[in-house]
Formats: sequence, structure tokens, C-alpha cells
Amino acid sequence: MAFRRSPSSTCAESWPNGAGFKRVATALSESSSIHSDALCYLNKDMSGIGLEPMSYSTLEPGPYREEAWAEESQSLLQVMGSTSGPHAIGEGLYFSDGRRKVDYVLVFHQRRHTSIRSPASASVSQDRLSIVSNGNFPSMAASDVAPGGSGGGGGGSGIPGGEGAGASEVFMELGGAGDGEPMEPGDHEMRLIRQEFEANLLEAGLEIERDRELKSHGPSFTRVHAPWPVLCREAEFLKIRVPTKTSYEIKEETGFGSSMSTVWRTLTKPFQPKVPHQDHGRTKFLSHCFSRDKLHLYNITSKDTFFDNSTRGRIVYEILRRTVCARTCQTIGISTLIAKGVYDAAFPLHDGDYKVIGHLEERNDRQVLHEEWARYSAFYKYQPIDLVRKYFGEKIGLYFAWLGVYTQLLVPASIVGIIVFGYGVATMDTNIPSLEMCDQRLNFTMCPLCDRACDFWHLSTACGTAKASHLFDNPATVFFAIFMSLWAVLFLEQWKRRQISLSFSWDLTGIEEDEEHPRPRYETVLLQKRQKKQNNKKKKKKKNESPIEKLTWKDRLPGYLINVSSILFMFALTFSAVFGVIIYRITISAIMAMSPDPEIRHNVRVTVTATAVIINLVVILILDEIYGAVAVWLTELEIPKTETNFEERLILKAFLLKFMNAYAPIFYVAFFKGRFAGRPGNYVYVFNDFRMEECAPGGCLIELCIQLSIIMLGKQLIQNNIFEIGIPKLKKLVRTLKEKETTPKAREEEKPPQQWNLDYALAPFEGLTPEYMEMIIQFGFVSLFVASFPLAPLFALLNNIIEIRLDAKKFVTELRRPVAARAKDIGIWYNVLSGMGKFSVIINAFVISFTSDFIPRLVYEYMYSPTGTMHGFIDHTLSYFNVSDLKPGTAPQNSELGNITLCRYKDYREPPWSPDAYQFSKQYWCVLAARLAFVILFQNLVMFLSLVVAWVIPDVPKTIVEQLKREKKLLVDVFLQEEKEKLQLIQRLFAKDATLHPSGNTLPPGQDLPIPGRYSTLPSGPTAGEDRGGGGPRARCRAASFSQFNRNIASSPMKENENSKHTAV
Repeated sequence: MAFRRSPSSTCAESWPNGAGFKRVATALSESSSIHSDALCYLNKDMSGIGLEPMSYSTLEPGPYREEAWAEESQSLLQVMGSTSGPHAIGEGLYFSDGRRKVDYVLVFHQRRHTSIRSPASASVSQDRLSIVSNGNFPSMAASDVAPGGSGGGGGGSGIPGGEGAGASEVFMELGGAGDGEPMEPGDHEMRLIRQEFEANLLEAGLEIERDRELKSHGPSFTRVHAPWPVLCREAEFLKIRVPTKTSYEIKEETGFGSSMSTVWRTLTKPFQPKVPHQDHGRTKFLSHCFSRDKLHLYNITSKDTFFDNSTRGRIVYEILRRTVCARTCQTIGISTLIAKGVYDAAFPLHDGDYKVIGHLEERNDRQVLHEEWARYSAFYKYQPIDLVRKYFGEKIGLYFAWLGVYTQLLVPASIVGIIVFGYGVATMDTNIPSLEMCDQRLNFTMCPLCDRACDFWHLSTACGTAKASHLFDNPATVFFAIFMSLWAVLFLEQWKRRQISLSFSWDLTGIEEDEEHPRPRYETVLLQKRQKKQNNKKKKKKKNESPIEKLTWKDRLPGYLINVSSILFMFALTFSAVFGVIIYRITISAIMAMSPDPEIRHNVRVTVTATAVIINLVVILILDEIYGAVAVWLTELEIPKTETNFEERLILKAFLLKFMNAYAPIFYVAFFKGRFAGRPGNYVYVFNDFRMEECAPGGCLIELCIQLSIIMLGKQLIQNNIFEIGIPKLKKLVRTLKEKETTPKAREEEKPPQQWNLDYALAPFEGLTPEYMEMIIQFGFVSLFVASFPLAPLFALLNNIIEIRLDAKKFVTELRRPVAARAKDIGIWYNVLSGMGKFSVIINAFVISFTSDFIPRLVYEYMYSPTGTMHGFIDHTLSYFNVSDLKPGTAPQNSELGNITLCRYKDYREPPWSPDAYQFSKQYWCVLAARLAFVILFQNLVMFLSLVVAWVIPDVPKTIVEQLKREKKLLVDVFLQEEKEKLQLIQRLFAKDATLHPSGNTLPPGQDLPIPGRYSTLPSGPTAGEDRGGGGPRARCRAASFSQFNRNIASSPMKENENSKHTAV
């Protein structure tokens, strides 16, 4: 930003000949070059670009009255310590003076222009602000500054004050396009919006620095810095909790619990990350909401480090999102400007490079996270959750904490699953039903699997399928289903305890929800509605109508209708995909059965099942991406008011669509396949030609296991390796190739990239919804159908070990730093998890009852077995069919088994010689009743045990309850002691005043000093009027403010409010 000195000016005025010139007079403080607390709003008439003035008052800026706390805090800081010395400018984390941190970066693009504009229009394309300098800027001629320069705003702060003589006017050139560079009307409008927005940022107290050399095209960066007074003001507004000087010792456990804790810490010490300054002691500092009146309570060693970088970025973002552009585009906040294309991006900076170059002791937080957390070689270590929260904020910290708890609790579930699977392997050779199916002496002749082409076959040929089915369909599976249902409840209870512990240690207890501003889309639609109503009112000449404050259901009705119809269409699309795969299985089975090759005919079922599952997986992955984009589009149509509403609605839609997409094929195999196929002689046909498919002789559970395992493993491997690793690397490669396309001369002239250049090249952070969604779908695989696949927790555990490091690497090295967002919990995701946990109980009950053979075996063993064992179970489950009852043209031609009169099929039906031939037998109704009874018993038993587990495990740990009570008591003691010290100080001041002025300050007899309280107004000692001999009233004494007693001259009201305007929303 370039500065030009002109004769002194005391007022702001519009330049009549400028198509973009604005001239504003303001005073510069000594601490900043272009910082102004009283920068006037730009008053140029914008009618030339076709913009109407604001029609509603919510965006109108208004002055604010700032209390006289700046001088007090400055004097207090002079006692505590001055600003730290200059930092290395090459790091790219500071302004050009090397002192002030870059807290936020705004990026906009200078585009190449091909249109030819007149010299006159090009000559006035440079916009400038005229500001009144208080003498901090050195004298310079206008010719000393490049005409198109736009140097850093920090250029003047490094110059000592007092060198300039008197006040004079300095021109700030706000992002000109360069010398004679033509500018499109749209770009000129965008530049005017940026100028107003950045001028409002200056008025809010922020400091701005721009690139010294303007580019004719490419990204341009505007750095933003929040000085100490602004940080204090906003921290108080946002109620940010900061540690105080008061601390206390956490009581250690005694007895057996203490011994076990010590042993556990010793065992887990090799797995702890090596994080410097990590507090493992028993000391905890009390925290309290920041207040400018209580600065003496906080341990402020340096104003540059008291608020960490993530907090500073969050404070600047709060100012950016509420700053108004009322005269140019009638919008609020940086999000709206990015949506309109005024800015390309806005983000806080990372803490330097993630690669460690110097000594390990000098690592910044990003380097520590990369070394101890975001590397695959650190997979065995615990996550440094506190450092993750410090660097990325509470919302991202809670996600990784939740993922860590979920992964840890998958360890016992994996162990139990391995034991259940091992039990199936150990008992496979002794399982009587499997041995009977494999016994060729029993010689069960089965009915054909298809019409005409398929022959009769022996049940012993399905021996391998029967043995494999026993691995997952055995009595231990029922125990595992009950265990996993209780595990889901235990996981949720453990997470609630962990979440409360983190809320306590992160000072999130009792925080209030931040007020959210409307989304850009909502603002646009609301503004259009207001303008439409205003136009209609002008035509009809109506008056006294209430202004439109919000959108109603009528405005959202078209979006709701499109949502409902689109979601129903997506459901139909999912079911169509599943039905298409069913048709594929039926047709391929018929084609392979007609093959002359006996090897092909023998492997029909295995081939068809494997290929169909792979097709299902590909369809699921494709539809998954489509549904994600459709969910965003549908949510935009609803026009949610805030980002929270948008996120919740998006989560519900995306989860509903992706849940149906991922589990529809599995639900079909588990509960529908083979249920409606019919019986020999009366099969159900599709398109009058193809028979509905049936389950394998060993049951549908083995097919369900294959379906679940391939979809689960394939979805995780492909999404993790291709979508999350491959695609970002491909995008990075494309960016690298584009950079190499620049001319060698341009590459030679390029300077080493600063941190904002490096961060801008990273991918933007797009929220945690995809990360949560991936884990929630996995949680469904682990809990919903775990009875059919006991190894699901093991594969989920292995995936999550990689997923944690993959996400960590992505956040640390591949994404721009997100704004540190506060959050007390994981939000709606907990409700989704809780609902899936309850739903899993019902699903597992039906899988065990209707998909597996567990209930038929129990019924046979205790009701129909002659010996009370499982001998004869296979014969009991097979019904007879007379081959002569087959429909004409469906019987096998030239059967290799000879003349067959009776064949068997799996069902409970009456034999052909019965009066009720082929009707359901009594055994069928008995088994059905037992299945329904088991569902009811299983569901109520598991629900009862879940309630017991939830009741036994308290949500809030006992130690946290005790510490909360202790902290509350200590805070009360601190404030009581503060009031006591203040009263003693005031008494001493009055006594000193009485000694110096015995005649004028003696209290009447019997009148005591008022006790200072919350609403007390006490004199603060000699005022400026008294020191000059005047008799003015005493200034008000604010609670817990001692620096004012050390000053002899109090600030006048005019000086107090001279530089105290704030952007009002």
C-alpha cells in the first residue's frame, strides 16, 4: 500500500471527478500504519453501477461507544512486559515489520483482461483513501512513491513516532490494478466492494497489509492482524475462557485404584506421544471468561502469546463474518463475499512448514503434530488430543477424540469376534448337520435349480458351502450378537464420559451457543423478497406494511416438494439398482447352468455370487458420490437460515440416502432372498421366463456374510486409497504441472513463496460431514449385521488405525487451516449413533431368527428329535416333491441320475401323499412361532441389559463432579478476596486524600465508606479536574481495575470516544 502526503485536511469529502476515488479523513494511532478506530464509512454514490440503497435497517452501520479500557490495559501491559522483539520476516507469519502476526488472509484474483478501455477510464481506476497522519509517517514527495504501488499496511508502524512534524494527510491506495491496466466493469465493482469491506475492517480495529507489488493477474493477498485491544474486546464479547493465576492440586486416587492407575500409566508410557509442554501433572489452573476489567487475574506474560494462534484466527473470523458492506452489495460477512466472488478464499495461516528443519526443541505445533500424530509410523501411539484441539479447535478435536474412543473400543469387540470365529473353525468337523450334508450315503436327491437346463443333484455336492456356513452360523453367534448390542451401548456411554471430561479440561462447561448469522443464500432470497415487496408496494401505493423479517414455509414450499420427490426418486433408483443385480444373478445362473462344461456348472453359485457382489460394490460407490452432491443441492433448495441448520439437514439427507444405498443389497439377501421363490411346481417367475433365486443349501447366512464382507472391505479400501489419497495427490500433481507451464523468466522473477502462498495452494477445508459419514456407515456394518460376520470389528479396527493417521495427515499437510470452532459435543451424530445402536438390536434379532438356522435347530432338538440330538436334522428340514407334478416343459431333459420320481427341497411342507399336499406343515408354524418369540425375547433382554449398563455407568465421572464443585468454591474465594483488596485500597486512597485535603474531603460523622459491590459507583481518587484546581466530579471506578489509580490525568469523554467506532450489525 503506497502513501502520499498532501496538505492537511480535516474532513472527508468526495472527489467529483473520480470513478472510484474516495477520500476519508481519519487519525492514525502510533501502534499501526493504517489502523483507525474512527475511519468514516465511504460515502460515494453507487448509483452508477446500478445498486439500490439498503431498504432495511439491519445492515446499517452505526457508531459504538467504547469504554476507556485501552489506556488502562496498555499501562498494565507496560508493567507486565512489552512486545517481544522482531521475528524473522522470511517465515511469512508476520507483517513486513516482523512484529505483528498475520492472523487471517483474504485472497482475491486479478484476472487477465482482453478488452480495450480508454486511457481516461484507466487513469481513474486507482482508488485511494486519504487519512490524516499524526506524524508517524516520514515526509515524502509524491514522486517518491510508485503510482500503482500498494505497499504493506505495516510499512509505517516500524517508524518511530514523533519524527514527522505535525498532522498531514496521507493517501492509502486501495488495491489498484496497476499502471494503465484496463479493468472490466464487473472487476471494478468487485474492487469497490473490497474497498468498503476492508475500510470497515479498519474501523473495527483490525490492521491490514497488502502485497507491495500488484500483479496484473493471479492471486493477491490481504493480510489481517488483530491488535491487543481488539483481541481483548472480542474475547470479552465471545466469552472466551482463559486460565487465571489461581491454581489448585487435583486430588490423587488412593488405594487399589491409585495402584492400578500407576501401573496403567507405566504400561502405556511407550505409547504416549512426545509433545513438549504437555501437562501431565496434578496442577490445574482455574479458568474464567475473559474480561477487560479483570486483567490482573490472568497470567499475561506477553500480549503476543496470551491468545494462541487458533484463538486469534477465530476472533478475526468473528469480525469478518459480521462486517457489513451496506453501500455496495448490501451483505454481511466474508462468507457472502466469497459466495459472490468478491474474494476467492479467506483462511488463517498454518504455523509455518510442517517439516522439521532445525532442532527438535524448536518445533512449532504443526511440526509436532506431523511428527507425533500425522505419520503412519506413529500408528501405535495415542493421539495428542489436547494439541489437536489447541491447533484446530474444539470441533475437530472432538471428532478425533470420538474416533479414538471408537477405535479403542473396537479392540475388545475384535477379540471376541476372533474367538467366535475360532469356535466355528474348531467345531466345524464335529457339527452334525454339516456332516449329514456331506455324507454321500444319505443320498438326498434335490430338485432342479432351474427349468429344463438344470438336472437333479445330490445334496452332498454342497458340502463345502455347509461347512463354511457353520463358521458364522453357530451357537456362539447368538452370544456375539448380544455382546455387540451391549457393546454399542457401552461405546455411547463411554463416549459421553469422555466428552464431559474433555469439556471440563477444555473449559467448555457452561459455554453458550454462538449467535449465527444468516447464510449467503438465505440473505439473497430474503433481499429479493424484500425488493419484490417494495416494488409491489410502490405500484399499489400501499403504506404501513410490516417489513419482511424472515422467510416463511410458503417461500420454502417449492424446495420441500422437490426434496420429497427427489428423495423418493433416489430410493427408487437404489431399489432399481438392487433389482438389476437380481436380474443379473438369475440370467447368469441360467446361462451357466446350460453350459456343456461340467466345471462351469459346478461353480455356478460361487461365480454368480462373487460377480454380483462386485457389481453391487461399484454401483454403491458411484451412487454414493452422486447422493452426496444431490444431498447438498436439496439442502440448498430448503434455504436454511444458519450454517447449523444447513449442516443438520444435510446430514439427515446424506445419511438417509447413503444408508439405503449401502445396505439395500444386504437387506435383500438377509430378509428377502429365497422367501418368495415359491416351491417346485409353483415357482415365482420374473418376466415370465426367469425363476426367482433361492438361498444356498446351507442357508442365506453364508451369502449374507460374503455380501457384507466384500462391500465393507471394498468400500473402505477404495474410498480410503482412491478417494482420500489418490484424488488429492492427483490434484496436487495437476497444480504442479500448471506451475511448470509458466515461462522460465517468470519463474526466475518469482520470490520464495510466503506462508500465505503455500497455504493458498492447499485444498480448502469443507467440513467434517464426510469424515463422520464414513465412520457412521462403518459403525452400521459393525453393529447391524454383525451376527453374520463376526470378523467385521477386526476389519473396522484395522481400517481405523489407518484412517486416524490418514485424516491427521490430511488436516496437517493437505488442507488449509480451518477456523477454530467451539463445540460442546459432536452434535446430531450422537443421535444418529444412538438410533443405529437401537436399530441394530432389532436387525440382529431378525437375522438370528429368520436368516440363520439357529431357531430351527433348537426346535428340532427339543421337540422333534427322537434322541434329543441333532441327528436327522437335515432330513427333517427337507420336504418331498413328486416329479410328475412339475409343469410341462420345466422337467430336466436326459437326467444323468436316471428315472427320478421324488426329489427333495428345503421347506416345511406336507408330502405329496398327504391330503393337504404341498401346504405348510405343523413344523413350519411351530418354527415360525419360535422365531417370533425369540425376536421379542432377544429385543427386550438386550434393551433391558442396555438400560442397566447405562444406569450403572454414570455420564459424569465422579472426579469431574468433585473438581467442578472445588473450582466453583475457589472462584468465589478469588472474587471475595478481590473485593476485600479493592475495599482496602479505596480506604487507603480516601485516607491519603483526607491527609492532603483535610478541609474538603472529610466525611460527615457517622457516614461509612460504601462497600464496593457489583453495582457500586465509587470515586477513584483525585481526578484531572482536581489536579488542575477544578472541582469537577470524580470519575467512576470500575471493579477490579487498579491501573486507573496510578494515573494522574483521566481521559476525557471526547478522547475516550474519539477512536471508538465499531461495525454494528
